[in-house]
Amino acid sequence: MMAPRLPLTPLSVWSLPPIGGHAWSHPLGGFPGVPPPAAMVLPSEAPLTAQAYDFLANLVYEHSRIRLGPDRQSLVAGRLRQRLLALGLETYDDYCILLKSPQGTDEVDALIDLISTNHTHFFREPSHFDLLSQQILPRLAEKSIAGMRPLRFWCAACSSGEEVYSLAIVLAEFSRLRPAVHWQIEASDISQRMLERCQQGIYDADKVSVPQPEWLERYFLRGIGEREGYYRVKNELRRQVTVRYVNLFQDVYPVPRGLDVIFCRNVMIYFDVPSRNTLIERLTDQLAPGGILFVGHSESLIGLHHGLRTIAPSVYMRPE
Repeated sequence: MMAPRLPLTPLSVWSLPPIGGHAWSHPLGGFPGVPPPAAMVLPSEAPLTAQAYDFLANLVYEHSRIRLGPDRQSLVAGRLRQRLLALGLETYDDYCILLKSPQGTDEVDALIDLISTNHTHFFREPSHFDLLSQQILPRLAEKSIAGMRPLRFWCAACSSGEEVYSLAIVLAEFSRLRPAVHWQIEASDISQRMLERCQQGIYDADKVSVPQPEWLERYFLRGIGEREGYYRVKNELRRQVTVRYVNLFQDVYPVPRGLDVIFCRNVMIYFDVPSRNTLIERLTDQLAPGGILFVGHSESLIGLHHGLRTIAPSVYMRPE
């Protein structure tokens, strides 16, 4: 459904480059040196051999814990085909040789970027945001005010930012009624491409859907001219968000501990059980006592080792 058009006032439109004077880049752009998909010519159909696929799947697991089963071979071949073209490689075996070489270290990040799934939208799984605003935030706000510190949130697999800015809108609305409550959001992902889109905060207009119509004008700018057809999150929300690269299985997280809420939704479904156990243990350690962990509706901690208490389906609290 197309988002309603906003009045053409100076506060409702934007036509300047979105980040620090740099040229505006299309939200669907890819890696440096890779033209937009519409401009690409696919390379010749070279098969992805079982041997090459096994190497790629093991490499992806080693660096991200994403488990690629045999049924994903054709998907991986499709996602890598354009990358081969950009690198001037003719076969997937050539790509594997590159990854094994000293020059292939940086290419591993590009591989994982292409393989990772980034499906998301604004206010996905809305019951989480309802629970947060109606029950969780009032309790956390009292602690925040008493401790004279901001509320601290982490979107641990933020993708292109729709979840981040959905959360930011909920927090901004809550703070309008409780001005003494301040908040900060850490937003992270394993995909540099998605982090760039999150930082820009630019989205197709027909994909910006919010529960309250007035939120569209309150928190978004409507593009004009060459920005027509896009909305951009207003600066007052974006400046509350710190965007950074995080691999959930790296040795040390660059985000602070003592977090009030962590969103790590719809990412564990790609991990095996040992990796899920490791992740939940580490996320729990990042939470403050009484802090809340949200996972996806299709995910569960059943069968995992953890010390969290269930407060709602797919919502858990670290004991006080």
